[in-house]
Amino acid sequence: MKSHRFLLPVVLISLASVAFAQSNSQKSVAQSDAQKPADKTAPSEAQKSFDTMKTFAGEWEGKVTVPEMPEMSGGNLHVSLRVTSRGNALVHELQEANTPLDAAKYDHPVTMLYVEGDQLNLIHYCDAGNRPHMTGKMSPDGKTVEFGLVDVSGGMDHGHMHHALFTYVDADHHFEDWTYMMGDKLLHAHFDLKRVK
Repeated sequence: MKSHRFLLPVVLISLASVAFAQSNSQKSVAQSDAQKPADKTAPSEAQKSFDTMKTFAGEWEGKVTVPEMPEMSGGNLHVSLRVTSRGNALVHELQEANTPLDAAKYDHPVTMLYVEGDQLNLIHYCDAGNRPHMTGKMSPDGKTVEFGLVDVSGGMDHGHMHHALFTYVDADHHFEDWTYMMGDKLLHAHFDLKRVK
């Protein structure tokens, strides 16, 4: 009988300890949940724009038109767009169609697109030796992503890329419009690109 009297308080203390531990555990979980940032299920505008840009991944070819310099119009271009870095970057490579990848002999500018914070960013590694940085936004209809200049790193003796516009036509057709600033003169290059199958 004495052993039961001794055992009862031990059991009650043990149950109280378990209940207290569970109560503290629930409070810790509740506090931990309160400290977590709000669940962001809807992507930001920058992420939506970037997701649209990623649909352009693939190989493209088409004609270029430069109204201010007709002698540059009519040439065939090859554009490669590739998603990389676990989906965090998009690489845009431009070259004259049917030329080897020889950067010492042919123009071969590379452009990187990525999201940082609430901005869609574009950095153009130009053959002019500089790196224009632009930020972009998607149009309300979701058909275009337009980039405006933020700053330029490197020399600007030979001009710099100033503006870019990507327009979605359909899964196999898009336009690119690039504006180059040479001194106080703007040159507009329009690429009419079809997906290479």
